[in-house]
Amino acid sequence: MAHSQTEEESDKMGQFDWFGSIGATPEAVRVLNDQPILFTILLIVLVAIILQCVLLWYIHYATLKPEQKVKKEKKKPAKK
Repeated sequence: MAHSQTEEESDKMGQFDWFGSIGATPEAVRVLNDQPILFTILLIVLVAIILQCVLLWYIHYATLKPEQKVKKEKKKPAKK
């Protein structure tokens, strides 16, 4: 008995088939299996954005004036 095309496609396991279990459409999974470089580019862009945010936070923190920095208050010893 011959398999239909959808059964043949489901028999083949692609590298990104697990995306289907987290909500990706079958078309998106097919595109990623066909062009895996897109996933690599996505990861590189996300890492670059996160690094840029960390750099911006560091510049903000490093350029604060001393009076703008929040100082930790020393706790007074508890009285008995």
